[in-house]
Amino acid sequence: MRIQSDLILRFSLPSSSLPNEIISHCVWLYFRFALSFRDVEEMLAMRGVSLSHETVREWCLKFGQTYANGLRHRSPRPGDQWHLDEVFLKINGRVHYLWRAVDQDGDVLDIMVQSRRDKKAAKKFFRKLLKGLRYVPRMIITDS
Repeated sequence: MRIQSDLILRFSLPSSSLPNEIISHCVWLYFRFALSFRDVEEMLAMRGVSLSHETVREWCLKFGQTYANGLRHRSPRPGDQWHLDEVFLKINGRVHYLWRAVDQDGDVLDIMVQSRRDKKAAKKFFRKLLKGLRYVPRMIITDS
């Protein structure tokens, strides 16, 4: 898998003695795999790159938002046919309801677990699901 390094490499880093590819790789590792700064430091040390976890933290603070924005813009648009499921779960002896939305390609769009099953809960799930989207799905299929 190719690293999404071109998202960060647009910035010039005159104060850094390391190549932009290493900085980009550090930020990618931290955000892609939810590692700690020390984990990233250790992984790069195994590859012969010596830096501190504080350096990784500074890079993630400086370039993390740019990286996240780039991923968000590049993420594929979900399909226009959605399937909504409702599953009954027992958690600590109490019944809860798992609401799940999946597009036609099988990509999970959203999941929500609630202790109640009513009109208000369904509206909350739909509101959360549609928030931030710039389009409406062509078809919504529910289980009955």
